[in-house]
Amino acid sequence: MRFSVICISTLLGTMLLGLFNFSECLQKTVTLQKGFVMTVSTTLPADLCTVCTLSGVNNTQSSCDSTLTVAAEEEVTLLFNCSKPLEEAYAVKVISSIECTADSCSPTTGEAEPSILTEFSRTFTWNLKAPEKTVLGVDILGVGIKETKDPNSCPDGFQYSISQGKRNGDVWTQAYCRDGSVTHLDLPSQVAVSLQVKPKIEPPPIVFTVSAKPLSQPVVITTDTGTTVIITGEADGPNCNVCLNEGSNPTCSSTELKISDPQKSSLEFSCPRPQDSFGVQIQKKIECTKTSCSPASGDVQPGLFIDFPRSLTWEVSLPEKTVLSLDIPGDGLKETTGPEKCEDGYKYTVRTTNGAGEVQNNYYCRKGTISHLDLLGKTTVAMQVPQGEEPGATAFTVKAVPKQGRRMSVMPDTDTRVTISRQGTEPPCEVCVGEEPQQNCNPTYLTLKDARNTSVEFDCPRPQDFFSVSIIRDIDCTETTCSGNIVQAESSLFPDFNRTFIWDMKVVSNRAFQMDFPEPGMKQIPNGETCTDEHTYTIITYLRSGPATIGTFCRSGTINTIQVRYKGRVSLQVPWDKKLDPLDFKLTVGQETNMLAIVKVDLPRGTSDTDFITTNYPSDFPDNQQMRWDFIVPGMHNYTVRFLEHTDPECLSKEVKVEYGKLDKKVTELTLTSPQPEHKQGNFDMSLWNCETNSTLQGLTLKFKVSVMRSGHPVLCTVDLTKRDDLSLQLEKVGSDPYCEMSIDSVVKKKIVVAPGTKAKLSFLDCPNEDLRLTASKTIGCHSLESCSVSGTPLTVPTMDFGLPIPLHSFTWHLNIPVDSTVDLLPPTGSLRQSLPGQECNGSVSLHIAEADGSAIGDFCSKGIIRKIQVHANISVTATAQDFSETRWPFLNVSFSKEIRESIIYTVNPKMSSPGLLATPNWPNGMKPFSTVSWIVNLQSQYSAELQFVNVSQPKCGQRHTGIKVQTLGSKEEMLSRREDEKLTDDKLPVPESFYLNMSNCMPDEGHFGAVTKVTLQKKNNILAIILGIVGAVLLLLLIILTAVCIVTKKKKKGKMRTENSIYMGKGNIFRPGDRHFSKTRSDNESHVYASIDETMVYGHLLRDSSYVDSMSDHFKGIQTDSYQTFTGPIDGELSAVRKPEPREKLETDYFLDPEDSFMPSRPRTPIPIDRQDSFHDRRMVDNELYTFKNIGDINTIRLSAADLEPELEPMADTIMEDSV
Repeated sequence: MRFSVICISTLLGTMLLGLFNFSECLQKTVTLQKGFVMTVSTTLPADLCTVCTLSGVNNTQSSCDSTLTVAAEEEVTLLFNCSKPLEEAYAVKVISSIECTADSCSPTTGEAEPSILTEFSRTFTWNLKAPEKTVLGVDILGVGIKETKDPNSCPDGFQYSISQGKRNGDVWTQAYCRDGSVTHLDLPSQVAVSLQVKPKIEPPPIVFTVSAKPLSQPVVITTDTGTTVIITGEADGPNCNVCLNEGSNPTCSSTELKISDPQKSSLEFSCPRPQDSFGVQIQKKIECTKTSCSPASGDVQPGLFIDFPRSLTWEVSLPEKTVLSLDIPGDGLKETTGPEKCEDGYKYTVRTTNGAGEVQNNYYCRKGTISHLDLLGKTTVAMQVPQGEEPGATAFTVKAVPKQGRRMSVMPDTDTRVTISRQGTEPPCEVCVGEEPQQNCNPTYLTLKDARNTSVEFDCPRPQDFFSVSIIRDIDCTETTCSGNIVQAESSLFPDFNRTFIWDMKVVSNRAFQMDFPEPGMKQIPNGETCTDEHTYTIITYLRSGPATIGTFCRSGTINTIQVRYKGRVSLQVPWDKKLDPLDFKLTVGQETNMLAIVKVDLPRGTSDTDFITTNYPSDFPDNQQMRWDFIVPGMHNYTVRFLEHTDPECLSKEVKVEYGKLDKKVTELTLTSPQPEHKQGNFDMSLWNCETNSTLQGLTLKFKVSVMRSGHPVLCTVDLTKRDDLSLQLEKVGSDPYCEMSIDSVVKKKIVVAPGTKAKLSFLDCPNEDLRLTASKTIGCHSLESCSVSGTPLTVPTMDFGLPIPLHSFTWHLNIPVDSTVDLLPPTGSLRQSLPGQECNGSVSLHIAEADGSAIGDFCSKGIIRKIQVHANISVTATAQDFSETRWPFLNVSFSKEIRESIIYTVNPKMSSPGLLATPNWPNGMKPFSTVSWIVNLQSQYSAELQFVNVSQPKCGQRHTGIKVQTLGSKEEMLSRREDEKLTDDKLPVPESFYLNMSNCMPDEGHFGAVTKVTLQKKNNILAIILGIVGAVLLLLLIILTAVCIVTKKKKKGKMRTENSIYMGKGNIFRPGDRHFSKTRSDNESHVYASIDETMVYGHLLRDSSYVDSMSDHFKGIQTDSYQTFTGPIDGELSAVRKPEPREKLETDYFLDPEDSFMPSRPRTPIPIDRQDSFHDRRMVDNELYTFKNIGDINTIRLSAADLEPELEPMADTIMEDSV
């Protein structure tokens, strides 16, 4: 093929441009190969698009049309002119034929013209023809194909199709796309194969190969006795004939062929795939007597026409007054509708025909709960089976039993009557009351009035399918009370029938009966509709003009009370397959009213729309009647009333009006067309008044809506964390108030997270503080220990002044350690206490420590025995406080240190005041598998400890063992070592010095590992120290005596010194020599005057022996004494008598000796008031000035009992390395 492209303006010049107004043009010269015919056409009008053949000298002659045919082996120049895009305007069809005999074809390939007119969409069609009873085999070259139902869905632009004639004369076509698994097709003798390609796509030169062969041999089938096979041609299927070979004259048909004799039959089809053209009906009969059926099951002949779509039908005949019992094996059935298809392709149809010839069809799919059916009358069971499926040998089993009725005992309540009724008389079923021969029977209606046990009998097995029951109770009310205060439905009567419970109520004519409905109230639905729970209530009032329907109601709504004037009826409808779940309402006598009805509505909080309709809607509201709705509007809410639909009647007297009233306010009167209230607040009532209407015209109807929305203003705040890359906030709704709305950037959410480095606008609407929880978190971490600046970092809550309306609930620090490092937690208050049974943390602040994977370590608070916690993992510390504004001090100090071998190490300093408890991490739950924990317990030198394991939980280990070890620091010998399979007693273990306690876990198969250990301090009894103290005291006493002797000797040498002197007496009081008490007042005696003191004789030995001063300082262990200082002036006033305080009773808690009972030297007494002696003390003279008396003004406090001097053990120097553990 050769071609050229020349624009029409170049060929034909200005003359043709004046004749044609085309925007696109294309000229091509084509030559078709032998055996091809090409048709080029356009569907557009000739004034828009044409295709022309050019001829003559320089192609100056043209012949144009909308369709043009090009023959084979003929060179033709084509000119395309169109105002539309060319590739959309033209279609090209290339047709060729392949002729076949019974065993060969010529040509044997389907060839295409790949490069012909590629600018257009092209369809290559090969018409394949062969003699009858020939199968044409087509093999697709290249990639395979697959069926498609959408011919335009092939994505690569290649679409295959197979076309053949239908029985109705139409063409049956099956489309295919490429990239499938089908590479071979068996086709009938007359068929067309097509390939359509899109513009600019070239097809392969050879599309397929074709071969021919005779049809296969006839199909032989064998049918069972009583079986009829009907082969029916599908009207829209491919044309195909089926022949039944019966001797020399076969019976053939393309529409229907019936095989009824139980014999071997030979069938022959004229198409290679008859299952695409025919469906098969297999009919069988079952004959039943009153007691049995033959055959007793719906049998399926295996393999019979399995490749065809089949319908298996069983016609079951049975005598009158006989019930057919049908049982479905397997997974049972579920009811469906007629047009609905079943998922697996299996569909059952059960058709019953009664004596009057009425037919009832029921449809079922498989895999349901129905496994048994009781049927009356002539029955047909049909089962549709999809192609290629084998349904099983038995579709169902049948039994025939005499028609049986149903008998029950009924006892109506007092003032209650029961009516049993039905519509129609087929299938025949009577209801009878009483016993024969006085039995009262009726086929359609019967009433029970007596409140006694009554026998009710139906002569059909399922009367609930035909009869419905009404249970009617009469309630009469006086002016004040009603006979039935609580209205309840009787659930024991006819529980599996369609039931209507009716309460007929009546009160004096000027009053209303009031029905109060419990939470959650009632809602009104359009009259005639059914509630979703199928418990539908209807309220009717009786007027002189006839009954009027107040409304139809369901549970769960805004209506809590309805009052109906004078006389009315309440009914509850429940279907047979629903368990009765009634709403028990309270019935009382209402107010005097001229209203037809009063409806009280409690509108919900939040945004809501509630619809209401008038009495009888959509029919007419009764003439000259009034109806009122009382609305309770929640606080801080606005309401709006909108009339959705209404009709205005023609009034003969009075007028239609709508009145709105509020408490203590003037009534507002409007018309139906007036603007109704909008955006109002407060409770209100709305009354509708009707006039006397022209009954020949449309009366009054009204449907309206009451909308409620919140009028509160949201609390707005902005959280800016753009400069806080390590801080995030979390807010969460924890309350149940559904009207609390929390939003971030105008999006309502139940949980809000403000990420680090971001900014968010928050809004809170009607949210109490207790319904919201605010938490915050901060991340502290390093990548390497060398460059880490986290050393002694205090964990403090940063200032968060974001204007949030809720207080901070908790703050979490995420501590991320470098590789091979440890996080150290040190309490700034000195110590921590773990929250355990018996020593719970009840303070205002608590700390929860957990590992990053969520494994809890424990809850802690201050004032305990834990001095430091070391964890070899990333952890989180969560602080919870009652008021964070009052807790600005650091909760913990954090440092990162070198790696430890244990998972967790506690450094503990026990107290003498109370025993300490040591618990494993995550107590009372177990430790993590393969984890270890150690306690370094520091004791001062004068103390020992008693260890007791008060609560130990051991698991069943799958790998390794648990371990408990006790070892003193610096010692390699273990004082205790136990595994989970070794007994651990609760005896006390004495430990003489600082020690460590180590526990390790295994991989438990069952249970968990945990322990609580009690540590009790004991003071050591140091015999050597006691002996040395006694010896020192004796030596001191001897020294004092020697000093006194020396002083006396020196005084005698002087001879004449008679001035009164004061001396120091251990454990003595201030006294005047020769007199125990002062008999004179301070003004007329000289007891306070000292002429001189020879300090050299009294205190000289102290100056000579300086080591004595040092030894005394050590001996007193901090209990100091003062020296005397020179008296500098007279003191006026009277000195009161000095009495020694009463000795206090010695307590068991006095662990140390009283200074007065000890071996220490006595301290000097000073003239201080007796009532203040217990709060003062004098510092020892050896520690201060030596040669002066004490001034009265230098009085210092002292504890007089050493029991109060019990020191809290100070932290020992951190000289114990963790590697020693």
